[in-house]
Formats: sequence, C-alpha cells, structure tokens
Amino acid sequence: MITIDDVKKVEIRAGKILSAENIEGSDKLLKLTVDFGEELPRTILSGIAKFFPEGAGLIGVTCGFVANLEPRPMMGMESQGMILAVSGENYFSLLKLSDDVPPGALVK
Repeated sequence: MITIDDVKKVEIRAGKILSAENIEGSDKLLKLTVDFGEELPRTILSGIAKFFPEGAGLIGVTCGFVANLEPRPMMGMESQGMILAVSGENYFSLLKLSDDVPPGALVK
C-alpha cells in the first residue's frame, strides 16, 4: 500500500503529442515529441509502436503523462516522462484527455 503523500509525489500532466515516429533499431518504441506548455517540447519514448504503426493517429492527441519522472536513457536518447495507458491481454487504450484541456494542465 502507498500513502496519499506517495500519490502526491507523482505529477500527472496533460501533454499534446506534436509528433510520433519510429525509432530505428526498435520494433516497440515510438519517439513522441510532446507539448507540456513549456518553452520547449519534451521527448517521450514509449513502447506503444505495435498499437500505433508509424505513430498513426497520435499527432494532436492530448494524453496524461507522468511529467516528473527521472529522465531515462533508451536507444541512445533520453525519455523525459511516461505516457499513461491501460492494457491487458485483449485491450489497450491511452488515457486520452479532451481537446480543450491545455498542455501542461495538472491532473488532480
């Protein structure tokens, strides 16, 4: 079990996907460029390529992201967050937000 203080440590923010592309040498990863309402967009690497070949359908979509995750090196790049999704044996869904939610909005 975790406490409410543990939950408060996780910063979940709205991010609008600006671009999505395959990463050479990986069948699983997509490189997402995401607007969080900051001066510069962030790079998020995510293992969702089998659900979105060539990033199909992701550009312009606003999703929930863990925004304060420690950056992680992957495939010679740095991932600066994590997209949120639910998945199981027979289903997969990103946690999509309404189009009117501005990039950077905090999920409470």
